[in-house]
Amino acid sequence: MMNFKNGVFRLLLVFLFLAPFRLVSQQVLDAPPAGTIRTAAEWEEIQALVVTWTGYKSVLAEIIRYAQEECRVIVHTSNPATAQSELLNNYGVVIGPNVTFLTQPFDRLWIRDYGANSAYIGDVDSLFLVDWKYNRPSRPKDDTLPRAYARELNLNLVQTIVEPDSLEHTGGNYMSDGFGTAFSSKLVLNENNTKTEAEIDGIMQEFMGIDRYIKMETLPYDGINHIDMHMKLLDEETLLMAKYPAGVSDGPQIEANLLYVLDNFNSVFGTPYKVVRVVSPPDGNNDYPNAGGDYWTYANAVFVNKTVLVPIYSQTYDTTALRVYRENLPGYRVIGIPCNSIISAGGAIHCITHSVGVNDPLLISHQQHADTYDTQNPYQLNARIQHRSGIAQATLYWATDTLLEFNQLPMTLIDEANHTWSAAIPAQLAGAKIYYYIYAIANSGKSQLKPMPAPQGKYKFTILETGTGILNGSQVTGLFSLRAFPNPSSGITCIPVNSNVPLKLDLAVYDITGRLVQQLFNGETRVGENRYYINSADWVEGVYVIRAATNAGIKVEKLIVE
Repeated sequence: MMNFKNGVFRLLLVFLFLAPFRLVSQQVLDAPPAGTIRTAAEWEEIQALVVTWTGYKSVLAEIIRYAQEECRVIVHTSNPATAQSELLNNYGVVIGPNVTFLTQPFDRLWIRDYGANSAYIGDVDSLFLVDWKYNRPSRPKDDTLPRAYARELNLNLVQTIVEPDSLEHTGGNYMSDGFGTAFSSKLVLNENNTKTEAEIDGIMQEFMGIDRYIKMETLPYDGINHIDMHMKLLDEETLLMAKYPAGVSDGPQIEANLLYVLDNFNSVFGTPYKVVRVVSPPDGNNDYPNAGGDYWTYANAVFVNKTVLVPIYSQTYDTTALRVYRENLPGYRVIGIPCNSIISAGGAIHCITHSVGVNDPLLISHQQHADTYDTQNPYQLNARIQHRSGIAQATLYWATDTLLEFNQLPMTLIDEANHTWSAAIPAQLAGAKIYYYIYAIANSGKSQLKPMPAPQGKYKFTILETGTGILNGSQVTGLFSLRAFPNPSSGITCIPVNSNVPLKLDLAVYDITGRLVQQLFNGETRVGENRYYINSADWVEGVYVIRAATNAGIKVEKLIVE
């Protein structure tokens, strides 16, 4: 893949990269570092949000107003004094100590696309930035900005600009779960058409630690083909997807892409992705993109530590969209920023911001406990907790009444190789709701909460009424479970049926009058989770019933279609 001279040069670059940052000045390198690489997810702790002060300044001003309360804000500008004056006098934004102005030539404001992504060597050590080749050669000054803010933050910058590792890509067409899975549209294949898909995947793995690269079909009416216009990862297992009315605009392709992901991939936890839907409304002229309307999107949001900045357009639709974020990200400060002025240019908040991870992350990854029928056994909760200095202590806080003081359970390291810590909440009676969060302290003294806004934000699960049935003459408890998601439904909905033995299953959906709407399955299931799907996009709005009849009993679940 490279000749001897190139090989020696790369070894030299790797040596410089791995040298302690306090001894080696900031480097710009064309080779990936040695060691395991983990690309950060957007919901992880960040030290800075980066923007470019030009055009659509009313939107940028609101981003700066709120982001400076959470982290450092780096503002690229041609004139810092003018920028600061405009922020104060035109938009009422008082600049605090967290805002830094960098004088740097630029072309446009779309820094998500030409900015650099945060990655770590050894999962949580040695932060560096990865800068792809920008797909707009007519904007050469934009492609120099990652060097400027990498230099400001004293971070090494790794570029994918030298063959055979040259890769053209954009940040708006990329999302990572923080553990080796990334999503893009197939635009990345089109932009690198001299390379095979395997070669592209190899570059992503080598430079960013991406070992599972999921690519979806491009949308017919999204002119830029960037997934951040209709999709967002809320955490390692939750996909927020835009939703159009049945058959409208990009709706059919979005539903097909979602079904492709659900049917072929599980989350990093090995379980099906959860799906949250948020409406994509018509624009101010009541037009959708297929009729030339602006691409009003609520998915184009950005995490800034404990704050989420969401584009808004019209109160008619904004209220519901903001509620969707607040319900699925409890405790986060969800701020709506008017984006009517910018959306006609094909982007919103995510498109004009980029984040930089912290130098010293305390990583906590946890799969929220699902609702359960179990009233007999403790509820074991595991979390991956990791810091370069090691973990001194981890604690699980839990309660069944948030008005009372939370109980504390020390977590125990049960798997050192995978940094897994565990604690078990005592069994509770059916009907109980359990609220909990995790707190960890590193040996260095660094601390972190999960969810990040805890205790204001907490995980929750419910102890459901216990199901019983008869199988082979023996009574069983909690033999199988039925839990459709998302519910309410407005498109692709997953109906997982879990059982600890094979079942004879008749699974169907009926309307409120008892009429059969769709037969989903009739046969024998395998042990574990079996997934079935419906597409309710063309169904009449209202109440439906999912009925699972088995040799262990019958379960029904109400399904709301809206």
